[in-house]
Amino acid sequence: MELRVLNYFLTVAREESFSWAAEKLHLSQPTLSRQLKDLEDEFGKQLLIREPRRILLTDDGELLRRRAEEILSLVEKTEGELMSSNEDISGDIHIGA
Repeated sequence: MELRVLNYFLTVAREESFSWAAEKLHLSQPTLSRQLKDLEDEFGKQLLIREPRRILLTDDGELLRRRAEEILSLVEKTEGELMSSNEDISGDIHIGA
C-alpha cells in the first residue's frame, strides 16, 4: 500500500467518480481505475461499489477511508514538523555584565 494510492482512493471516495477524480489528480481514468483495483486485490476485499453514475464505498471502503485520512494527516503533520525543525535560529543575543 502506497501513500500515493491512498490519496487516489480518498479522491475517488470524495468525488464519487473515477472520471472526476482522474481529472483532479491529472491521471487517465483507466490508470486510476487500475490502481484502485490493484489496491482491492492487495487487500482481497471490495472497497468500491461501481454504479453507472457514481462510486460508493463498501463497509471495508469506509474503514479504509477513515484510516487513510488519519494516515495522510499524520504524514502531512510529520513533514511540517520536520521542515520547521530545519530552520536556522537567528536573532541577536545580548549579554550584559
